[in-house]
Amino acid sequence: MKKIMVSMALLFFVTACKKENTVESNSGQNTESSQKTEFHAENIKEKIQYNRAVQAAIWGMPAVNFELMYKEMEKINGSYNQVLLWPELLNWKNQTLTPNPDVIYLMPFFNTEKGPVVLEIPPADNGTFNGSVMNCWQAAIEDVGPGGMDKGKGGKYIILPPGYDKSKIPSGYFVMQSDTYRGYALLRSVLKSGSPADVKAAVDYGKRIKLYPYAQTSSSPQTVFIDASKAEFNSAIPYNDNFYQALNDIVQEEPFLERDRAMIDALKTIGIERGKTFAPDARIKEIFNSASKDAREYLLSIYENTKPFYAGTNWFFPASDEYKLSVMKSYVTPGIYPVDNRGVCYMMAFFSAKHIGESQYYLLALKDKEGNFLKGNSNYKVIVPANVPVKQYWSITLYNRETHTFIRDKKWAGRSSQTPGLKKNTDGTVTLYFGPKPPAEGESNWIPTDPKGDFELLARFYGPTKALYDQSWKLNDVEKVN
Repeated sequence: MKKIMVSMALLFFVTACKKENTVESNSGQNTESSQKTEFHAENIKEKIQYNRAVQAAIWGMPAVNFELMYKEMEKINGSYNQVLLWPELLNWKNQTLTPNPDVIYLMPFFNTEKGPVVLEIPPADNGTFNGSVMNCWQAAIEDVGPGGMDKGKGGKYIILPPGYDKSKIPSGYFVMQSDTYRGYALLRSVLKSGSPADVKAAVDYGKRIKLYPYAQTSSSPQTVFIDASKAEFNSAIPYNDNFYQALNDIVQEEPFLERDRAMIDALKTIGIERGKTFAPDARIKEIFNSASKDAREYLLSIYENTKPFYAGTNWFFPASDEYKLSVMKSYVTPGIYPVDNRGVCYMMAFFSAKHIGESQYYLLALKDKEGNFLKGNSNYKVIVPANVPVKQYWSITLYNRETHTFIRDKKWAGRSSQTPGLKKNTDGTVTLYFGPKPPAEGESNWIPTDPKGDFELLARFYGPTKALYDQSWKLNDVEKVN
């Protein structure tokens, strides 16, 4: 009996060791970002460094996300107070996090260190914007366009640096007070249809925006547009020591916000200190590599277990009520600071509207109707009910679940109500298919997958109406078909 108990104990010990030293993502994929050898601290200092590096990754996710996008802009000779423009619908070369392939993207990046910056938005006449202006933590300052301060009439927005005296600004501007010097806007020029003519019209409408320093107002300054469509634009989050280099860059560029002062000493512990050179040695890099992956695993555990939007289904909205309130109230609500949920959102996306879910709404699916993760080597379908509750359009886009980016080298990443040639069923429903090869019905309603990886789906509703929120209209679960 003792021998049996000893053998069972030994088996348990060996199994536990194997589990401890091989980390596999919840999707079942063994990938570079999800595999690691367990980090073992040699002393209390390293243990604290590891713990603080995990927290720094969770806390710093939105700022690092921003910094990575700006660094990509620099690679194509862009700079602050200029506008990134994709003058066509996005393809896989845009490797940002869960971008929208059914609108025209413009991203004005601003820096107010030398004074206020003006963003001019045209009226919603020959086009319309869904968009927001954000600080470098991607906290929305305000929305623009029909869902924003100008209510679709257009106008001049002036972005003020921290501590700027608003009384110096003459009337006629929509004032945006930023608490950081740097930031950006995400402007989506919405298509009337997916036709080439309407794509061109959306691009032309987008080019009517203007961005320039307020000090140059009297000299008729020209807006500089940077074409980002030619090269790969890759701002996917690196879960290694490079994450902390980007975090250090932000710390060097921006003063700490009052709410984040508790992070000052924590960051010093891992070598990130304002005004000091960041020079991690080989051992701290090893700590960073392990800590960033564990931060990701923790955020994934929240992401993958978010409460469903519709009871009993697998569609969900990743932003918590506390996070939505924090964005709307500029993080001043006492008693809440949802750093974890914020980390979840910026692990898999960029951008935040001031009024989350009003001009557009999102639902995500990682699993099929049976509760299994979506596999790229299998075939699936989803039936979109008739009369989708939107004023503009709806879409479903497919992403690599490991990176939350478009799958590389695919012809397209999504289908929408504006996709030319999209087929409807006789009852007004639309069946979309997902898999490595087109279904027998053809390619019109099909979105290709990568047979070597898992995927996730993002449903977008532009101009959502009441039936979405009260759930009198309900999106069906994804079904496996083989």
